[in-house]
Amino acid sequence: MQSCEISADSTDDPLSSGLRRKRQPRIVVIGAGLAGLSAAKALLESGFTDVTVLEATDRIGGRVQSVQLGHATFELGATWIHGSHGNPVYHLAEDNGLLEETTDSERSVGRISLYSKNGVAYHLTNSGQRIPKDVVEEFSDLYNEVYNLTQEFFQRGKPVNAESQNSVGVFTRDVVRKRVKADPDDTEAVKRLKLAMIQQYLKVESCESSSHSMDEVSLSEFGEWTEIPGAHHVIPCGFIKIVEILARSIPKSVIQLRKPVKCIHWNQSVSKEIERVADHNSDLPEENKASNVFVECEDCEFIPADHVIVTVSLGVLKKRHESLFHPRLPEEKVMAIEKLGINTTDKIFLEFEEPFWSSECNSIQFVWEDEAESESLTYPEELWYKKICSFDVLYPPERYGHVLSGWICGEEALIMEKCDDETVAETCTEMLRQFTGNPNIPKPRRILRSSWGSNPHFRGSYSYTQVGSSGADVEKLAKPLPYAESSKTPVSMAQTVGSVAVKLRGHWAAGFWGGRFKEKIPALASSSMFSLFFFLYK
Repeated sequence: MQSCEISADSTDDPLSSGLRRKRQPRIVVIGAGLAGLSAAKALLESGFTDVTVLEATDRIGGRVQSVQLGHATFELGATWIHGSHGNPVYHLAEDNGLLEETTDSERSVGRISLYSKNGVAYHLTNSGQRIPKDVVEEFSDLYNEVYNLTQEFFQRGKPVNAESQNSVGVFTRDVVRKRVKADPDDTEAVKRLKLAMIQQYLKVESCESSSHSMDEVSLSEFGEWTEIPGAHHVIPCGFIKIVEILARSIPKSVIQLRKPVKCIHWNQSVSKEIERVADHNSDLPEENKASNVFVECEDCEFIPADHVIVTVSLGVLKKRHESLFHPRLPEEKVMAIEKLGINTTDKIFLEFEEPFWSSECNSIQFVWEDEAESESLTYPEELWYKKICSFDVLYPPERYGHVLSGWICGEEALIMEKCDDETVAETCTEMLRQFTGNPNIPKPRRILRSSWGSNPHFRGSYSYTQVGSSGADVEKLAKPLPYAESSKTPVSMAQTVGSVAVKLRGHWAAGFWGGRFKEKIPALASSSMFSLFFFLYK
């Protein structure tokens, strides 16, 4: 049976010389993703020397995961820097020469960013027909017009009527559908195509929001998030380079890999097990035994701390908040965790020997004609593939080869994750054959895909404002614990660490995955790759 132990301070700690009152505060950061690394970096640069980062997996980066295959780098997680004006991630990449190989075509300014702004998106139906370009453009203009309306409920304080159910999906589907049906210039056949396109566009939107369906995204709060202006960029050498740059100034001894956390004992709530172990460690400094915060790791080690910064994903909090914190979190934080939404957006990379698509095609969009009147985007388990909204063409081929990047989200993404590579490759090939009308498309020679939903250390891709939640729930989660009025820690210390958190949450934990980079108004935050910060101190 593995024995438990409590870590003592290192020999170079000021406490070892008897300067107990002047010792550095012990800060533990949980998670070595962008948020955790940025927190550690900022703390070290601010003069804090006793910082420890605990990472559950065997690598740093969190939901930044760049995979090298041959000469190309593929992103399973974060892909784009969304917006360049005032975006610290962009400036970090630019200052370190990470964008020098970026082609003009990879600098997109579109609302929905593709790998290349050159070329044309092919909207294909399940009967193997391409929807005429003029029909697509007409529908796109209409959809974008209605999308702009969804922003007004928050930005202009417009009241939300009961019919919309405070849902972006319900509102958008209803308004677009009514306008399509009322258009006197379209034939019934064209109207039918446009009605079917509604669902395809909402699938794309769901992948960007990382929701199971846009029906789950709050209409009244949707306009709270806006885009950072400027072009969107990819990083040819891999987004992981951003992670490596952040980690350069962090001593290797600070980061402990393969160190999953079991429980955070806070607010003078030290378990009997800790007390028992402390009693048997006569060499342990007395102040360690009296610590009011202990981080209990899965390997049975208890790490004393004055402050703990938690950067785990909302998905992990939803699954584990009851056991992760002792005592349990205050009710307002529990409610915020439960109300905010997070789901899965996955990528499926297919590599072919030769392209079967034309040189002008930059993406293949799947439009199911039988979904013209559908109200739901939930499918039976065996039809999970109908949630794949599109395949983007990776550009340029000189760098990537002939590769398509597919997108799938929600519960269907979780079903996909359970399938083996052979099944997914075969299913995607059959879809491509059906929609292109080309039965001779060969199976891909290689497949690579993400699995963020089933990964126990993430349990989702990024978060969104679910129906019933608001930006205020994000702020509730960011408030330090214990709350200021009950804290015995000097206010200046709480403010110092807290101000670091607000800045980091907006800058480094921001969403540059596959969706729009969103900046919270007025405070910096992100609805995409959103991490939580708690400050647990005496």
